[in-house]
Amino acid sequence: MLYLHIMLNSRGNVMAFIELTNIRKGYPDGNKRFNHILKEVNLSIKKEEFVAIKGSSGAGKTTLLSILGTLLRPDAGNYLLDGQNMIDPHADYAAIRNKWIGFVFQDHRLLPQFTALENILLPLLAYQPQADAETIEYARQLMALTHISGVEAQYPHTLSGGEASRVAVCRALVLKPILLLADEPTGQLDAENAKNVAKLLADLNQSLHTTIVMVTHSDEVSSVAHRIMTLKDGMILA
Repeated sequence: MLYLHIMLNSRGNVMAFIELTNIRKGYPDGNKRFNHILKEVNLSIKKEEFVAIKGSSGAGKTTLLSILGTLLRPDAGNYLLDGQNMIDPHADYAAIRNKWIGFVFQDHRLLPQFTALENILLPLLAYQPQADAETIEYARQLMALTHISGVEAQYPHTLSGGEASRVAVCRALVLKPILLLADEPTGQLDAENAKNVAKLLADLNQSLHTTIVMVTHSDEVSSVAHRIMTLKDGMILA
């Protein structure tokens, strides 16, 4: 279980909310060769910061985000989230992800048989058979905050791309995660909707105080973040 707290280092300074040290990850390519996707990734992010990580296709952005979200374990290196060791072989990573980390994907991944509101509430159903009144009310507040209150009863096939993106953002936030990870969240949107969703993430970062790490290849989308970094040749360039 993760707890929100302030961690101090030996000098009395506040430690980073996210701390990656010498993270490595690679895959065999099927030809008896090993491709090093992430070589020596070192990354430090403050609590409530909004960071954008840019990089070309195949640079390892999704791999890095998957490690941050505990979907992948690195081959080597250390990962601390809010002072907790996230490469602990005994940790319940499914519980950590569901409770403390929200994900926004490029393809939205909305379930077609559920309404927009029901899709937003889905993460809660990993813990209980039905949503409680408090969480339903919070989901509606998120929909109001993201300007999609009117689509509550609609099904995914009736939503615009921008509306579907906002539903996906609300779903990622409904359990009040301490970390939101966005993987090319505007990749399937036109320029105007991409700009709107990027601004929405920036607004939510300010209003909900949620730490956000977003990977993107877009200069315009990344411009809304507090800091922009580049992933190149398996390493982070500030």
